[in-house]
Amino acid sequence: MAETLPPAAILAQLIGFPTVSRDTNLPLVDWVADYLAGHGIEAHRWVDHAQPHKAALFAHVGPWDEGAVVLSGHTDVVPVDGQPWTSDPFELVERAGKYFGRGTCDMKGFDALAIWALVEAERRGVRRPLQLALSFDEEVGCTGAPPMIAAMQEVLPKGAAVIVGEPSSMQAVTGHKGGIGFDTHLIGFEVHSSLLHTGVNAIMCGARLVDWANAVNAANSAQDPSPLAAMFDPPYTTAHVGMIAGGTAHNITAKDCRFCMDFRVVAGERLEDWRARYLARVREVEAEMQAVRPEARIEISERFLVPALAPEPEGAAEALVRAITGDNAAHVVSYGTEAGQFQAAGYSAVVCGPGSIAQAHQPDEFITVAQFEAGHAFMDRLVSRLQQG
Repeated sequence: MAETLPPAAILAQLIGFPTVSRDTNLPLVDWVADYLAGHGIEAHRWVDHAQPHKAALFAHVGPWDEGAVVLSGHTDVVPVDGQPWTSDPFELVERAGKYFGRGTCDMKGFDALAIWALVEAERRGVRRPLQLALSFDEEVGCTGAPPMIAAMQEVLPKGAAVIVGEPSSMQAVTGHKGGIGFDTHLIGFEVHSSLLHTGVNAIMCGARLVDWANAVNAANSAQDPSPLAAMFDPPYTTAHVGMIAGGTAHNITAKDCRFCMDFRVVAGERLEDWRARYLARVREVEAEMQAVRPEARIEISERFLVPALAPEPEGAAEALVRAITGDNAAHVVSYGTEAGQFQAAGYSAVVCGPGSIAQAHQPDEFITVAQFEAGHAFMDRLVSRLQQG
């Protein structure tokens, strides 16, 4: 039997793996699988055949029955490039009542606690099963969770309540916005800028789409929100372009313009409707471009699609978390998580994890020791409940 590590020691191991989304997460997955195996727990991998250097991991302890509680986290982290860290971001450092390191808050802190809970559930014996699900590529659009969820259902008994441990200060978050994003590539026609009327400037045409996003945001903000939308901040769907690139020289009409148009969609609105609205505007701009040069065009590819998490009347996951935490307030967030993807696959889901989202993605990212210990106490109470069935 392998040594049983306390949660902070597990966290130190996980932080030591630089699992930035652009890189491999296999060393972390291998370590978790070996650690679980040392405690008699079989872990299953799902390898992304399009990216064989990445894998999801999931495991089950307790009776081989449906109805498990699922602890869901992601293994990838955002880059540290250009950030002014005061310590090694891939080494866990404790100082001033905080654990520092990339992913301590988002969300290896929860991952460590979930791994501890799975081993503890196996050690104590539980009458209701517990599952662990660790995904990849959450930070680039939650693209790793859907195939993992499908693979889990082929291998494990289906769980009933999913706790997604994104940092929520251990509050029960029952709703979040959905998201959809489109890589947008405008192909214009180059001419000297003194003859711009004979060419197609991809950047200036792209600006029409960006300005359309501004108009969408203004119109949405001016509307009275639905009762469900009113729970969010802001209480409406937003359109956003965060990066844009294109052009060759200041005196040449730009041949290319590239950006990603993202929508954060309030629960109660359909991602498909926002896809249709954006594509309709794209085709209008494309028609204007082709009226000048028929070979001009706009290429669109869907970058990500993350369903919203809708509050569940009498939801099993929400009821479980509220019973453990004593938190009965209503909480929703504007960022997306994998909880919406579990919900779309037929699971009851809630978001609850240690730490504050304000620390996510920041230089000197941290989770307070107090929050980490609160997460540990939550997991201990969860395992005790599962012992009772």
